[in-house]
Amino acid sequence: MDLPNIEDIDITDEDWRKTPASVKRFVVALVQRVEYLERRVEELEEKLNTNSSNSSKPPSSDPPWAKKRKRKKGKGRKRGGQPGHEGKTRELVPADEVDKTIKCQPSGCEHCGCKDIETTEGDYVRHQQFELPEIKPIVIEYRQYRYWCPDCERWHTAMLPLEAGQGILGPGFMALVGLLAGKYHMSTRGIEEFLDDAFGLKVSLGTVSRTEERVSEALAEPVEEAQEYIKEQPVVGMDETGWKVAGQRAWMWVATTPLVCIFALRFSRGAEVAKELLGEFFKGIVVSDRWSAYNWVETARRQLCWSHLLRDFEKISERTGMAGAIGTRLVRHGERLFVLINKVRDGTLSIEAFRRRHVAIRDKMRSLLGFGASCGHTKTERTCKNIIKLFDAMWTFVNNSGVEPTNNASERAVRPGVLWRKNCYGTQSERGNLFVERIMTVSMTCRLQGRNVLDFLTEAIEAHNACRPKPSLLPIMEEEVQLALAA
Repeated sequence: MDLPNIEDIDITDEDWRKTPASVKRFVVALVQRVEYLERRVEELEEKLNTNSSNSSKPPSSDPPWAKKRKRKKGKGRKRGGQPGHEGKTRELVPADEVDKTIKCQPSGCEHCGCKDIETTEGDYVRHQQFELPEIKPIVIEYRQYRYWCPDCERWHTAMLPLEAGQGILGPGFMALVGLLAGKYHMSTRGIEEFLDDAFGLKVSLGTVSRTEERVSEALAEPVEEAQEYIKEQPVVGMDETGWKVAGQRAWMWVATTPLVCIFALRFSRGAEVAKELLGEFFKGIVVSDRWSAYNWVETARRQLCWSHLLRDFEKISERTGMAGAIGTRLVRHGERLFVLINKVRDGTLSIEAFRRRHVAIRDKMRSLLGFGASCGHTKTERTCKNIIKLFDAMWTFVNNSGVEPTNNASERAVRPGVLWRKNCYGTQSERGNLFVERIMTVSMTCRLQGRNVLDFLTEAIEAHNACRPKPSLLPIMEEEVQLALAA
């Protein structure tokens, strides 16, 4: 049923004067009530339509009716490799490195059954498979001889060598436990069962837990070194996500650079944590969303994440009236900006040309945000005013090489933490917090540098047991590599 608009009802001044005072009050109250309910309905519909395309919610939380992200139309090509594409195949292992060779000699022609066939030695097709060896743990026994000391007049037992460490697991197994827990997010019980299934090694839940603690202790120095490294970098991406510590609300923070990434678990999402990770006198550029914890950083040294901005603009575009029109134009100009950015990335547009052409988009967005700040829609006005305050931080990437327009690197880095939280429901103690921080720092940093996590963990544990210097998480600079090769 079509409802009439209040504005379409024509009431003359004379009609209004003849209306009794009590009826006037009743009509005014009804109009105010209708206006309130209309605003409330609009707020609830907007909340109902919140999804990953117009907010920071993950795509996995989208309801079935959520609007799908727009995808670019294809060029009519089939999926997979295109004609002319150079395929990639795995190279065969050299024959002298093959562990076992099985000769497939035919007894007859496999097509017609003829038995009078001959094969030529050396004329064959090589097919290789990788197989697991028989897995059996190596048992190392340390025999601590007892001896009588005439001076002490008592019996003593020889001490274990430093490299033996503590507990029943050696460095390799300890590193594996750390890898399974920290990178693959297996539970303590899952690790216990895996060691039994894969190695026939029966350990208790307490052994797994104590091993995680010892792995954490071995990683303390490399992680502290990485934390200091972050504070000296010219560009750092920051993000944070929810966590649980003994059922209490906490936050997992991440600070990323191209080759080093650190994590921290804290009970605060405030500026004091950002200052702790970056250093209070940080002089580099911070790439982040508009969260207030980074407002202590000068606007000139901030880069707002354009992925977040586009979602804000998309949210505004879904509203009615002038707000929706402004949001639609903001989205359009944002998409135009990324067309230019992608052209710079694929080499079809020079950075100088991009800097000239982005000015028009920048000016139009400034005007649109100004209109949005006084459009009459409360939420739109608030969002636009907040963005205007940080307007210059939207464009830091334009004149600073090495600064990305989005914070996608930090969001990708923190994603494993989100999956771990959903799987284990957080941590229970400060000891657990330290293990999560350190193992994730090592795991993600090794991934960025193309290093083997298991090898790093094993080396760190062996060094910790023997009281030797720990391996470093810091990237090896090109000049250092050259010096090493020269030596």
